[in-house]
Amino acid sequence: MEQGELLVSRHGGLARIRLNRPRALNSLTLEMVRGFTQALAAFAVDPDVVAVLVTGEGDRGLCAGGDIRALYALRDGDRDPYRIFWREEYELNARIASFAKPYVVLMDGLVMGGGVGVSAHGNCRVVTERTRLAMPETGIGFIPDVGGSWLLARAAGAGVYMALSGVAVTGADAIAAGLADVEIDSQHIPALIARLEAVEAPADVHAALQDLRRSPAAGELATHKEMLDRAMTGRSVEEILSRLAAEHSAFAREAVQEIETKSPTSLKVTHALLGEAAKPGASLESCLTREYRAACRLLEGPDLYEGIRAAIIDRDKSPTWRPSNLAEVSEASVARILAGDGAPDPDFSRRA
Repeated sequence: MEQGELLVSRHGGLARIRLNRPRALNSLTLEMVRGFTQALAAFAVDPDVVAVLVTGEGDRGLCAGGDIRALYALRDGDRDPYRIFWREEYELNARIASFAKPYVVLMDGLVMGGGVGVSAHGNCRVVTERTRLAMPETGIGFIPDVGGSWLLARAAGAGVYMALSGVAVTGADAIAAGLADVEIDSQHIPALIARLEAVEAPADVHAALQDLRRSPAAGELATHKEMLDRAMTGRSVEEILSRLAAEHSAFAREAVQEIETKSPTSLKVTHALLGEAAKPGASLESCLTREYRAACRLLEGPDLYEGIRAAIIDRDKSPTWRPSNLAEVSEASVARILAGDGAPDPDFSRRA
C-alpha cells in the first residue's frame, strides 16, 4: 500500500506501517485498523521480515486514538459501526501484544487512546523528549480501552491516576509506568530508522536502540510515586479523592481538581475495570472483553456524546454530565455497564 490512510512498505528486513492522517493526528478508522491487521499478519509469517516499524506521519504525534468525531455523527442513528470498530481494534491490540518479532513503535509527540493501543502493547516501544502520552477517555464520558485497564492496572498508583485523570505524561513517565521501553532524542529518529532499515537479525534492532538511547530525567509521576501509590489504593473514587485532599500538596490538589471535571459514571466504571484487571488470573484478553462490554453499553448513555460535543464539536470544555456527581452513580448502574448490552462476547485470543 503506497498511498491512503495507512502506508505499508518493505525496506530489506524491515517492514513499515505508517499511520497517514496527519491532519487528524493520525486518528484511526476501521479501514486503517483492518489494513494494519492484515499487514501485521503477513509480516508475522514472512521469513524475510526481521522487524516491524510503526510510525505516524506529520510532526504532531503517533496517533490521537479513534475517530470520535465520526462517532458523534452516529449519536441518533445506527451505532453498530462502532461496535464493529472496537471489536476489530481490540483484536489488533491483542495481535500486537503477541507479535513475536521486534515491533518497534516510535511514540514521538502525542500518543493518546487508540494510539496507546497500537504502541504500548508492543515489545520495542520508543519515546522521545517530545512524547506526551495519555488515556483521556474519562474526559469524554468513556473508559480507558484498547487494553488500557490491563496496562494501567500494572502501573500501580501512577496508572490509576492516569486512568482517572486522563493527564498526559512524558516519555520518562511512560517508561516508569511500563508503557514504553527506551527514550531517544527526537533528532536521532532519522538515524534510528536508517539503522533499522539495515537490520539482518533481531539483535540488530536491540543494538540500534541501545546505541541511541538516552537517560531520561525523572518525570512528575515518578517524583510523586510514593504519594500516588498511597492515595490511589482507595476502595472507591470518592476515597481516592479524599486521600488526595489529605495530602495537602499542590500536585494532589491539582489531581483532585482534574479528576472532578471528568464524567462521574466514567470514573466509577474505570475504577471498577482497573480493580478487575488487578485481580489474580486477569489477562489482556479478559480486560479487552470487559472493556468491550462497557464500551458498547456506554454507546447507549448520554455522557459519551456530551463529552465529545464539549471536547471537539463545540469545544466549550463544559460538559453537562448525567449523573452530575459521584454520589448519584450507583453500584447497580456500574454493574449494568460492565455487563454490556447483551451481545455475544468477541474472541480476543492473542494471535501470532
